[in-house]
Amino acid sequence: MCGIAGIVSLDGRPVDPREVRSMCRVMAHRGPDDEGLYAGRGVVLGMRRLSIIDVEAGHQPLGSEDEAVWGVCNGEIYNFRELRGDLLRRGHSFLTGSDSEVIVHLFEEHGTGCVEKLRGMFALAVWDERRAEILLARDRLGIKPLYYAAIDGRLVFASELKAILQLEGVERRLSWGAVSHLFTSLCTPAAQSIVEGVRKLEPGHLLTASAERGIRTERYWDVSFEADAGRDEQGIVERLRGMLDESVRLHMVSDVPVGAFLSGGIDSSSVVAIMAAQASAPVKTFSIGFDERDYDELRYARQVAERCDTEHYELVVTPDAVDLVDDLAWFLDEPFGDSSALPTFMVSRLASQFVKVVLSGDGGDELFAGYDRYRVEGRERRYEMIPKPLRGALGALAGWMPETMRGRNLLRHLSLRGPERYLDAVTLFQAEEQRRLFRPAAWEMLSLEDPWRAQAEWLARSNGDWLSALQYLDLKSYLPLDILTKVDRMSMAHGLETRVPLLDHRLVEFAATIPADLRLRDGVTKHILKRAMRGRLPDSIIDRPKQGFAVPLGRWFRGRLDRFVRDLLLSTKSKSRGILSETYVEWLIERHAAGRPHDLKLWTLISFELWCRTFLDSRTPRFESTAAAPRLDAVPHPGTRVPA
Repeated sequence: MCGIAGIVSLDGRPVDPREVRSMCRVMAHRGPDDEGLYAGRGVVLGMRRLSIIDVEAGHQPLGSEDEAVWGVCNGEIYNFRELRGDLLRRGHSFLTGSDSEVIVHLFEEHGTGCVEKLRGMFALAVWDERRAEILLARDRLGIKPLYYAAIDGRLVFASELKAILQLEGVERRLSWGAVSHLFTSLCTPAAQSIVEGVRKLEPGHLLTASAERGIRTERYWDVSFEADAGRDEQGIVERLRGMLDESVRLHMVSDVPVGAFLSGGIDSSSVVAIMAAQASAPVKTFSIGFDERDYDELRYARQVAERCDTEHYELVVTPDAVDLVDDLAWFLDEPFGDSSALPTFMVSRLASQFVKVVLSGDGGDELFAGYDRYRVEGRERRYEMIPKPLRGALGALAGWMPETMRGRNLLRHLSLRGPERYLDAVTLFQAEEQRRLFRPAAWEMLSLEDPWRAQAEWLARSNGDWLSALQYLDLKSYLPLDILTKVDRMSMAHGLETRVPLLDHRLVEFAATIPADLRLRDGVTKHILKRAMRGRLPDSIIDRPKQGFAVPLGRWFRGRLDRFVRDLLLSTKSKSRGILSETYVEWLIERHAAGRPHDLKLWTLISFELWCRTFLDSRTPRFESTAAAPRLDAVPHPGTRVPA
């Protein structure tokens, strides 16, 4: 796991290596073990390395035998041994045992088609000296990030937005389309960052750039939900077990210690159970909990830890953890409305003190239909029978009702149909709320954007059943933009590599062929995964209701953190930006204090304000965490509280 950066001249001017060094410096947390640089004709590639495979010799950038091809890679290639063997038979020679070295030799053989041979998580750059052309590529599911921008005759790219912001000529201007998306769905969109002109390479896409051909992007992979796995449920269960075992085994390959995040839900518990069955020593597992019992899952994590005989570590997060919000703003790189970033940061810090690699269960909800909103949509599809005139009347009635009147949102929701209704259910600030939240000049810019346009197109484009359409949507948006962004940034903040075996692309492709009624059956989510894990996990874990990875912010904001919220969002500095309406923000705070749940809205506002302070108000980079992580001198036993 690493951080990569680079600059490619598209107009013949030389590139100063010092610029790329400055980009790498602000990503040192991604790769604390090593730094490398390649300077060629019109190009500089940079790398910060977290040494995982071939710790001693796997220095990057890596070159081909004749040094005509150079590459850097952030991530892991899980089929590198298979690829290496084939390349050796074709006459290639290797200088290291690194998984990343196969990329440059694959490029020699297949050009840009090399990306399709890779099985893993990656963001990579390959420079072809002969053609003076760069290849950038991002893994199929978007596990690893990659930002880029065309600036003043150059292509610049990096694993993190903040690295690009170190360059002169990069204007720190808000992208209003990204702001609109943030306050609609908690995160910025798939192809655009919060900074105007700085883009994201989308999952499953590659980019090529040269002075002769310019910059071009194309998609090299997509998944199709077509139920062609057959109707033999037992056969599907056996195939799924085999693929889960294989994926976890590949993801455990490492030259450094490997552990696992364990929430007590079925996804992470499944990964831990499979790891424990394959490991030669007890697996180290790491869990997060809260004092608020209805948010706490530690008791379930302990059940799995005891069943799998793991070496288990726990951390209880309290409101004091909000002291880390400045760190979160720096490491998240963009405003981010998902408050579970906070406990993810904490559990990553805990794990990094014992291991260098962890496996997580992320992706299981998208693959096997685990979200409660799928069950809700199954029920709400009955509203399709409401005649159009009646739906119109319901919408008109909702528009007449005051915003604070109970039942208003339900009537408006019932007036919608199909994709509009589903997207409405997952919207943070509705359009009318955004109009009141932003000052007129800002709202004028925001109102030009349609934050749900891409999502609506994905839903409309799906040829499968309604459940498959929703899963496809989440694989394309919620998973990479929220879940994987959170896990990557929060773990890399501590130099910790997080691997996601449930998102091996072959497993994803197989899961998409499983009939919908085997994923969601009679209101039971993840039916097929639960069958596959029956006997490997306690029934109490398999059959318990889903509990999301939520934070008790609502209670915290009404209690010990009330003053923090007010002081930040109603500060002179926040008001002076001229973006948010002080009156509406204060109204939200008061409504939340009175018992109406607005915690995610307030957290998104907090994240936005902190990002503005960190990246808009100052061009001075910071390189150290403001909150030093405590060392754990004693090995905690299951149930032991570790101070945050």
